[in-house]
Amino acid sequence: MSESSAEPSAIELIAAIARSLVDKPEAVSVSETSNEVGTILRLRVDPTDVGKVIGKQGRTARSLRTILGAVSVKLHHRYSLEIVEESNPQSASR
Repeated sequence: MSESSAEPSAIELIAAIARSLVDKPEAVSVSETSNEVGTILRLRVDPTDVGKVIGKQGRTARSLRTILGAVSVKLHHRYSLEIVEESNPQSASR
């Protein structure tokens, strides 16, 4: 049995941290897209919670990327984080 199977994945880690930051944790989702360089993790949260995930002057987002960088080194795989900002569909229709 490998050690990595007992450890949370990068997706689970980012999702868990994001859920602890936002007001609507049920709206948090993380998807992944692999390319020749590594894996891009796309974090989506409720439009009202985007500011909480980005933080003042981007500090929270920078911290999430720093943690992901440490995970990348440990797992020997390059990960990058993209925070997807979607407009609120209810406000767009009004």
